[in-house]
Amino acid sequence: MEYRHLGKAGLRVSALALGSWMTNLHGQEKQDLAAQSIKLAYEHGINFFDCADAYSGGEAEKFLGTVLKQFPRKELVVSSKVYFPTGEGPNDRGLSRKHIMESIDQSLENMQLDYLDLYFCHRFDKETPMEETLRALSDLVDQGKILYYGVSEGWTPVRLEKANTIIKEEHLHPMSVVQPQYNIFDRYIENELMDVCGELGMGIVPFSPLSQGLLTGKYRLGKPIPAGSRATYQDQIQAMLTEDNLKKVDALVAMADELNTDLATFSLAWALRDPRISSLITGASKPAQLESNLKALDLKIPDEYYARVDKLFHFEKFHRQIG
Repeated sequence: MEYRHLGKAGLRVSALALGSWMTNLHGQEKQDLAAQSIKLAYEHGINFFDCADAYSGGEAEKFLGTVLKQFPRKELVVSSKVYFPTGEGPNDRGLSRKHIMESIDQSLENMQLDYLDLYFCHRFDKETPMEETLRALSDLVDQGKILYYGVSEGWTPVRLEKANTIIKEEHLHPMSVVQPQYNIFDRYIENELMDVCGELGMGIVPFSPLSQGLLTGKYRLGKPIPAGSRATYQDQIQAMLTEDNLKKVDALVAMADELNTDLATFSLAWALRDPRISSLITGASKPAQLESNLKALDLKIPDEYYARVDKLFHFEKFHRQIG
């Protein structure tokens, strides 16, 4: 396993992490497969396990915590998130001090932990002053309930810069990590966010590196959607199965074939090419998927393929020329 620093922090995380968003807990058979995947991840050196209080209404936290109890706590990097509703009350959501303080206690209880290694703002809260959110998170570090904190989607480069200014002015504990979406089909963080994170010393731990499954190779142009796959029930991936996207998938599959690998392995290795990426948060509903993901750590993609991917997607980093 390859381990990378979380930005400028001393913490090292496995280059591949195991996320819990799509963990299927319906039925003992599904739970057994999920538990096997977590155990296999640990056995292969994965130390970073990501969750959120909103996943399965808190059941994902409880399940992950129960499975992780069999491993030494000091060998694990465990994260969760706060923002989305956890109840019907007016304060059961967002990034207010009240909700953050109550949510961390519930997450720790759910996961049977004394502290979380990482704690994320799941989204940006326009209704709460940023100062209030950052003070609460910094206080959680002082209280020993979290070791590092960060943010996920909705925190633009401008917001990160503003947050950093507040942190410096109020002498708060620093923000250490960002968890954005990032994959071959969605490269928005390359325009500004990656540069800002690099300047601020923040680690980047993207989710959805396989684009909701589009980059697994299971969805192909002119072929039926595989029975039981995510696209049979989830709107997000269904909306992505356009003719144009599937033509790009075909081209990417051809590149992967040239390297004697599969599309998922190629896509994960592609996303790991930048050292500013600390870890990729992957999903695995069964051990076989995890084993496939792990192959990306050994794949070395020749530079020419990066250029070919850029050309396929007509990608150029945003640059505005004046004059």
